[in-house]
Amino acid sequence: MRELEEIFGIKTDNFEYFENALTHPSYTKLNNIDYTRNYERLEFLGDAVLKLCVSDILYKKYPEYHEGDLSKIRSITVADSTLMDIVQKNGLYNLIKLGKHEEKQGCRNLESVCACAFEAVLGAYYLDGKFNELLKYIKTVFTPYIEDADKNFAKFNAKAILQEYTQSLNKDLPQYVVVNKFGPAHNLTFEVEVSYNGKVMASGEGKSKKEAEQNAAYKACVKMGVLQCQE
Repeated sequence: MRELEEIFGIKTDNFEYFENALTHPSYTKLNNIDYTRNYERLEFLGDAVLKLCVSDILYKKYPEYHEGDLSKIRSITVADSTLMDIVQKNGLYNLIKLGKHEEKQGCRNLESVCACAFEAVLGAYYLDGKFNELLKYIKTVFTPYIEDADKNFAKFNAKAILQEYTQSLNKDLPQYVVVNKFGPAHNLTFEVEVSYNGKVMASGEGKSKKEAEQNAAYKACVKMGVLQCQE
């Protein structure tokens, strides 16, 4: 709990909430512990808490934006890839309790596991009565990601932009194919090619298929003159 308090800068009062938040389902299953003692229910709550806090920040930060624009920025900001980046930087992944098999497989480094644990901790802090402190923490940590999403929105939304553009030309849609995966099983990098009209337009890499597809779509948009290169 001391390590957790150092990471978030928020005091913890109810040990059980946070113990559950840092327990992977494989651990409770292996040890025949009730399913309510892992992070899944708290992740459900924490997901809502995160979205509420980010929505509050966006609403006040961009008073002239329409709700649709705010929703798009929020979607990018609270994505698992963002949470994974935060967890890798603050070391929260080191505190997750896993089953023996999952530990050997390096599951504590999986994007989905890190994102779930992070959101579960937010849920635990909410139940612990620390919402105001949590809002302050999220504003501090997430503002750079919010500003990046706002500034580079087209890059994050490249798949939708590419599809809209191709549909304006004809009925053919971009096709995405995973052509390569490399790295250890718990930390794979995906390479995806995007094709249009039977021709490969570009390829992109990412820590998830979705990220690789976005990167490939962005490069295709730049190549087709739909977007200007932001790098």
